[in-house]
Amino acid sequence: MNFLLLFFEFFKTGLFAVGGGLATLPFLFQMADKYEWLSYEMISNFLAIAQSAPGPIGVNMAAQTGYVAGGIAGSALASLGLVSPAIIIVILAAMVFRSIKENKIMISVFSGLRPASAGLIAAACFGVLKIALYNSDAAFWYEYLRMKEFVIFACLFFAIRKFKGHPVIYIAAGAAIGILLGL
Repeated sequence: MNFLLLFFEFFKTGLFAVGGGLATLPFLFQMADKYEWLSYEMISNFLAIAQSAPGPIGVNMAAQTGYVAGGIAGSALASLGLVSPAIIIVILAAMVFRSIKENKIMISVFSGLRPASAGLIAAACFGVLKIALYNSDAAFWYEYLRMKEFVIFACLFFAIRKFKGHPVIYIAAGAAIGILLGL
C-alpha cells in the first residue's frame, strides 16, 4: 500500500468535499472506481457503521477505508488527510477573517459554496440509494429494484417523516428487519 497515495486521495477529498461527511461519498465512489482496495459494497457498509458510530461521518469513513487499505497506519493517514485541509483553511481564515468579513468577494464565495455543498450531498444521497435499492445483476427488468429493501426504505422514510423519533430507533429497526429478513 502506498501511504502517500492514500493520504493524498483523502487530502483531495477533504479539500473539495464541502458540506460534511456525506459530501465525501462521491469522492469515495471515485476511489472505488480507481483502486482495488475499495468497492461500492464496502462504502455502503462503511456508511452504515459511520452513521451509527460516534464522531464525524467523513472521518469515520476515512478511518475505515484507510484501515482496509493499510491497517492502523492507513487509518491514521486517511483520517489525517481528510481533516488536514479543514485545519489549514480554518487557521488561514482565522488569520484574515477580521479583514475580509465585509468583503463582497468572500461573501460571494461563501454564497457559492452553499449550492455546491447541496449538490455533493444530493449526489451522495443518490449514490447510497443506488447501492441500497438497485440490483445491477438482475436477470429481468422487474428485478432491478430490490423490493424488500425498497419496502423497508419506504416504511422507515414514512415513519421518520411522520413521527420524527430519535434516529437510533430507525437505525435499530432497520438492522432488526434486515436480520429478520436475512438481508
